[in-house]
Parts: sequence; structure tokens; C-alpha cells
Amino acid sequence: MKVIAVVPAFNESASVGGVVRELRARGDIDVVVVNDGSTDDTADVAREAGARVVDLPYNLGIGGAGQSGFLFAHENGYDVAVQVDGDGQHRPGEIDRLLKPLRAGEADLVLGSRYVEKTDYHAPAARRTGMVLFSAVVSMLTRQRLLDTTSGFRASSRPVIEYFAEHYPRDYPEVESLVLLRRAGFRVREVACAFREREGGESSITAARSVYYVIKVLLALFVGLFRSVPRRGAGAPGS
Repeated sequence: MKVIAVVPAFNESASVGGVVRELRARGDIDVVVVNDGSTDDTADVAREAGARVVDLPYNLGIGGAGQSGFLFAHENGYDVAVQVDGDGQHRPGEIDRLLKPLRAGEADLVLGSRYVEKTDYHAPAARRTGMVLFSAVVSMLTRQRLLDTTSGFRASSRPVIEYFAEHYPRDYPEVESLVLLRRAGFRVREVACAFREREGGESSITAARSVYYVIKVLLALFVGLFRSVPRRGAGAPGS
């Protein structure tokens, strides 16, 4: 399979170079960094480390940056797009866990999870509460038990790449995309993966914003239930 790692990055100059070098050291995947209007030298660091870089003219947020990555993967003929955060939390060595179900034809999207098995990862109390709540709501909406719905470490098959290149949530894509895919008829699989602590920069979701974030995501999920969802195979760019 032709695989690319898609790394959305906003002001991640402290860590993105190391992320790119680790990914390229595997030798079996390409790397594209989507520079989401960074005001630091994220793009230069990524290029120096050997990544291809898509420079967005201004900050679009994780939804816009993520969709830009899927468009790049679609237009360049990749079979799998692996989403990797630019902050160093995702381990390139764990990518094989994501790829295995795709190679076996068992899933369309594979989600790397911190909670399928017991790990050393510890989230702040407010964030962990939100994760548990999202898991309960998404599991109910998708009729599938999913434990780590906020994980950005995931691998998408070619059909999902095509679908997300056209239809991708803009505001809270990690959570919303799982419901969207299940409603569209795609298969989602969750596998255990080990995560690291953030290597640099700051999370966009601080403790003070956690409650606000939870309310906004739940509202987005509720509103999304009243929208029609294109089925899989519909609306690939250029089709």
C-alpha cells in the first residue's frame, strides 16, 4: 500500500522536526506537514526534516488542516493516510498497529486508542471526564463501543480518504468524523496504541476551556443528527 503520514501543525516548531524525522526513518511512508497558518518557523523546520509541506494562507483550525491533508492524499494517489499530531505524542512505531486491520480488509478507518488496554497515559481530570462522556455519546450514536473518540492518531483507507476530501467536519473532526463515517456506512476499528506526552508547544484545549469544549462538541453532534449524510462512494473530488 502507498501510505502517507498527514501531520497538521500550528506553531509546532519545537516538535515537528523530530516527528518528521521519526516518520521518515521508517522508510515505508511519505510525510506531508499541513502548516496551518503558523506564526513561527514550523514550515521551515518541517522542510528541513524532509517533509513535503502544504502551507495554508491562514489558520483554518484542525478541521480545515485535516481536510487539506486528505485532499493532498487523494490527489497524489495514496491508499492510506495516517493522521499524526505534530506535538510528538503519537509514536511512529505504533503505525503498524493501525495498518494491520486495513491490510486485512477488516476496517475502513482504524483508530489508535489509549483506553482499549491499560496504559501509562493520564489525562487531566476535566479532560478525562469529557473523554468518557464523548465515548458514551458516540458509542450510543454509532451503535459501536468506542473508547478514545478524541484520539487524532488514526489510519484511513482510500475510500475514507476520498470521502473526507469532500466531507470532513470543520469544528470538532476527531469526534464528529466517527459518527459521520458510521452513518455513511464505513467500518471503524479501534486498536490499542501507546502515546507519549506532548514534546513542545501548547494544547489548544486548556483546562479552563474543557467544559466549554465538551458542551460545544455535544451540541455539534446533536445538530449533526438532523443533517443528511452522503453515503460512502458519494462525492469524491472530481467525480
